[in-house]
Amino acid sequence: MPYLSSTGTTRRTGGAGQLGFGVPGYAHPLLASTEWAELTRPGTPLHWAVLNIDNGPGARPDPHCLEAAGRLRNARERIMRGEIPREAAGGAGGRVLGHLDLALGSRAFGELIADAQSFLDWYRVDGFYLGRCPAGRAELPAVRRLTSTLATLLEHDEGGDERGLLVLGLGTHPHPGYAEAADQLVTYSGPWTDYRWSQVAEWTAAYPPERFAHFVHGVPRTHLEEAMRIARWQGAGTIFFTDRDGRQGQSDPFAALPSYWDEIVSRIGPGISE
Repeated sequence: MPYLSSTGTTRRTGGAGQLGFGVPGYAHPLLASTEWAELTRPGTPLHWAVLNIDNGPGARPDPHCLEAAGRLRNARERIMRGEIPREAAGGAGGRVLGHLDLALGSRAFGELIADAQSFLDWYRVDGFYLGRCPAGRAELPAVRRLTSTLATLLEHDEGGDERGLLVLGLGTHPHPGYAEAADQLVTYSGPWTDYRWSQVAEWTAAYPPERFAHFVHGVPRTHLEEAMRIARWQGAGTIFFTDRDGRQGQSDPFAALPSYWDEIVSRIGPGISE
């Protein structure tokens, strides 16, 4: 089950804490084969990657997405079974999350559960990323109902010792009650020009960094170190930074690798997502 009751311990640091990547959703594997291949490269500190076929699971299983998800899942399973030493894997083997579009709370509960079941049946996902999740107090009961049901689906589906992972794609600091609705909250998603002046909500200090993620686009190579300092200072344990900015025909700045991918991987260093 996700963190529905515990609040963890206070942690806010400007030091060199361990960061890892959360990938909001690369383009289709046919269009982004290099991106998907990089996620299984030894030394990549991957926490999770989102699988999004057609703003959800699609109408039927996609063979290319099956292959991409299978490679990530097999890498993780081999590590968990001890077939590949963790130190040799160097961080490869993150979780695959199915993308569920909440449309800011306008989608029907039954539709979302049907999408979730398709992700489980077709792609054997390790959890779910709830995109365009509402952040207000009024919508919190509906989100809690959804995440509780998803957690139950994941418990029934899993064959191993690990539980599924639930991530709320908020993009902003929500009502504090959302912290008890899922495992991780995306509390920033936006441009570097805003991120460098952003402030963290005080209530987040009661939770450890693994509970928060930040996605920032338009980060210049020369400001990578500064961006990582901000993430650590604000208590985010999962990040995705890119120099892509959504301009010049880039419909989604997070759909491809940043030009400095190798550099940011080496700066963060290997780490295994527990």
